[in-house]
Amino acid sequence: MPLFRRPDLKAPQKRCEAIALELEGEELCVSVRRHPQARRLTLRVRSATRDVTVTAPPHVTLAAAGDFVRRHREWIRVRLGRLPDVVRFEDGALVPLRGEPHRVIHVPQERGTLRTGTDATGAPALHVAGAAPHVARRVVDHMKREARRDLTAAVRRHALALGVEVGRITLRDTSSRWGSCSARGDLSFSWRLIMAPPFVLDYLAAHEVAHRLELNHGPRFWAAVERIFPARREAESWLRHHGASLHRYGE
Repeated sequence: MPLFRRPDLKAPQKRCEAIALELEGEELCVSVRRHPQARRLTLRVRSATRDVTVTAPPHVTLAAAGDFVRRHREWIRVRLGRLPDVVRFEDGALVPLRGEPHRVIHVPQERGTLRTGTDATGAPALHVAGAAPHVARRVVDHMKREARRDLTAAVRRHALALGVEVGRITLRDTSSRWGSCSARGDLSFSWRLIMAPPFVLDYLAAHEVAHRLELNHGPRFWAAVERIFPARREAESWLRHHGASLHRYGE
């Protein structure tokens, strides 16, 4: 299992700079991020994407940034080593669905794609039919369908409460944000919210719907959120402490 991920080369970048660092017998690609307000070099290990970024002021050379990264090789190694193991969607895996652990059980002899049920102990399970190479995709497809269903219902309920209209609902797999609202009223969410407890998904739906009144995070926006979702601080706390762990599933 790889200790880290390589940067997404398809992602748009203003400047494409990277530093190669040998770590644990593998080559780690450390992304360089230039920031005009940065006054010193800083390192960041992101748990969601399992990658490393060095932020540098514009005047710092790539060679100097490389020396900085290599001096902090041990810090990077320790931080990456603390990241939770990746849990693949495969037979025997234990994955959360609406906050409740479900065992993935491959049943190649069954027809269909996936059904929910229980395992031999009576615990919740996902029974996945078909050939083994299709297990991961069918688990993801099921979670996306469930996420769309739950989010659509929550968005409609909150939109009715605030008296606003919303546009399309799109599901994505983003690592930097859980949801967004465009100026036109189109909403976008991470499908991984279906793995969190239901109140967390409900909060994100309320949050984005409230942006139909206020496209900012000012006092009136938060007042609208708390009017339709009073427990927003509990949901924010859960995301702060556990949200990144949702990205460990499905590699």
